[in-house]
Amino acid sequence: MNHPPHDLSRRPLAARVLVVAALGSAAVLAAAGAFAQQPAAATAAASAKPAQRAPQGAIAGVVSRVTDGDSLWLQPTGRAPIEVRLRDIDAPEICQDYGPDAKKALEQFALGKTAQLVSSGKDAHGRTVGAVTIDGVSASKWMVAEGHAWSTRFKYDRGPLMKEERMALALRRGLHATGQPVMPKDFRKTHGPCK
Repeated sequence: MNHPPHDLSRRPLAARVLVVAALGSAAVLAAAGAFAQQPAAATAAASAKPAQRAPQGAIAGVVSRVTDGDSLWLQPTGRAPIEVRLRDIDAPEICQDYGPDAKKALEQFALGKTAQLVSSGKDAHGRTVGAVTIDGVSASKWMVAEGHAWSTRFKYDRGPLMKEERMALALRRGLHATGQPVMPKDFRKTHGPCK
């Protein structure tokens, strides 16, 4: 099946691309015209966004309870509930200033919603440490960006969500709106854990 070199309408898309590369701008115009003649359904299918998929190894469930600004309970279908410590953040202790506000913010974001959990392991209290996403949005990133928690600090860096924390600080969101908020680790040093 021989086609004239500039007649792209009957060639497969991959062949059109090759011809376009070989013939230059005149071929680009011809290819665009030929592509525009394709059925609308084929064009719509090519431009449709792929459906969001759960990350590999993710556990799906409903957030059944929020303990504080960085801990919640996930209820997977047909399994025991999982206590989750959100990865990469540190929210105020429930008994310190802004602690109840951070809990309320996480409740508004997550409570009763379907979530995906990707576990990173366990903490010293036996909770599952992990990344929780709701409708494709990271709960940890949202909490820091809205000023309800800090990015977790490590020995030599300020944590993975420092960009979001700096933005919340600059915009005086949440706990950054008033005074000098005390980080939870510093609060625990002077007051001990909440009872």
